[in-house]
Amino acid sequence: MKGRIALITGASGGIGKAIAETFRAEGAVTLTPSHAELDLSSNESIDKYLSSGSARKVDILVNNAGINPLGSAEDYTDADLAAVIQLNLAAPMRLMRGLLPGMRECGYGRVVNISSVWSLVSKPRRFAYSAMKAGLNGATRAAAVECSPYGVLVNAVAPGFVNTELTRKNNTESDLKVIAQGIPARRLAEPSEIAAVVAFLASERNTYIAGQTIVADGGYTCL
Repeated sequence: MKGRIALITGASGGIGKAIAETFRAEGAVTLTPSHAELDLSSNESIDKYLSSGSARKVDILVNNAGINPLGSAEDYTDADLAAVIQLNLAAPMRLMRGLLPGMRECGYGRVVNISSVWSLVSKPRRFAYSAMKAGLNGATRAAAVECSPYGVLVNAVAPGFVNTELTRKNNTESDLKVIAQGIPARRLAEPSEIAAVVAFLASERNTYIAGQTIVADGGYTCL
């Protein structure tokens, strides 16, 4: 990954921060724009960022930023649903639309979309989140079909329960103990473990994996 320019969204903490640290350790130049620089809730902000000089040179895109407001089908207001659609699906697709042509032109590129096990299985109050992450998996497959002939490999990683602030926000400590016992690995993943998977897919070591959603969940979805 040495010398490659990587754009990572949502890199201020959790999985995104671990990805950025891992990429830097492998020699990548990381772009981790702040909310002021790249507001994913605003298409105008996304387009402005994509038109910047640094964005035009991106070799690797990691769509990590997202939100997971809990709610059942009847709980969601139009505003809630619009926010989840924008942050978890529309913004990643807009970034891919803006950056993939340059990657194809250069004959090299890597995109890793951070999905979730809730795109494959679900549970109560994941109505919008499951739908958007499943959509991201579909966009990943479609982009891979279009871009693989040009040396651009697009994949997704679907983490299970990870020891992050977002996980702890949505689960109590007692919940987490129960969850850990329900995972064959008997523990939550650490962000660095997810970052290692992302780093492989985003590097030149990955030469043939395309269009896949790689599940990293300690065996949770095998039960």
